[in-house]
Amino acid sequence: MSVPPEALLVTVAPTGAETSKADCPQLPTTPEELATTARACEAAGAAMIHLHVRDGEHAPTLDQVLLREWVAAVRESSSLVVQLSTGGSVHDPLEERLRVLDAEPDSCSLTMGTTNFGDDVFLNPWPFVCELYQLAQERGVAPEFELFDLGQVAALGRLLDRYGLPVGEKVHVDFVMGVPGGMPGTADALVAGVAALPPQVTSWGATGIGRSTLAVGLASLSKGGHLRVGMEDVLTLARGVPVESNAQLVERAVAMGELAQRRPMTPSEARVLLGLG
Repeated sequence: MSVPPEALLVTVAPTGAETSKADCPQLPTTPEELATTARACEAAGAAMIHLHVRDGEHAPTLDQVLLREWVAAVRESSSLVVQLSTGGSVHDPLEERLRVLDAEPDSCSLTMGTTNFGDDVFLNPWPFVCELYQLAQERGVAPEFELFDLGQVAALGRLLDRYGLPVGEKVHVDFVMGVPGGMPGTADALVAGVAALPPQVTSWGATGIGRSTLAVGLASLSKGGHLRVGMEDVLTLARGVPVESNAQLVERAVAMGELAQRRPMTPSEARVLLGLG
């Protein structure tokens, strides 16, 4: 089975680690809310979900029991590809981030370098990147390589040259743009990033943070890329208009895709795209 070029992978990132439940009550921070979100987002056209887990106090956590509970909540309520964040929050220790794969996701994020993240530092030293990648290969987990700047694009080529392809022999990349400290959320930056991708890359998408969401999404579609959207990345539909649900953002991404003559990819097609069979 091959994935037709008009198929658009829409990934939803519903929660993140930065926004508090108190500041955004509509943010899904429990397994029950996540199940409802997953079901609605699949119906709206999403094929993969990117998870950051929260605890009983709605705080970010990498607790193994809760990781498994959230993965199960998605699988019981939808057929979405389950991708766990190995970034957690910027304060999580590296050893706990490596253990995320113990929760047996389909996919995991794998950030290709250290990035200034607002006032904080998102730490991804090279030995950690290499260890996490080899662990994903051993476990048969499909990595999504997160690229915050052009140096990380070059690092991806270095990693693949040293350790080879993922188990499914597919290399999927996500440009994360508009983070203060990373590459800007502009069409020019995306064009430069895509041009620098190593030849092993088989598919790519882009995420625009905050105000860059629409600019990055439209630029990605114009270059033939895929989209990640969700309340992890943006909390307004327009200036002064808050997002009511993650499904709203998926619906908007699908509508943008339709303008570019792309139709939403099914979860089964997403599994093929990512080398999951």
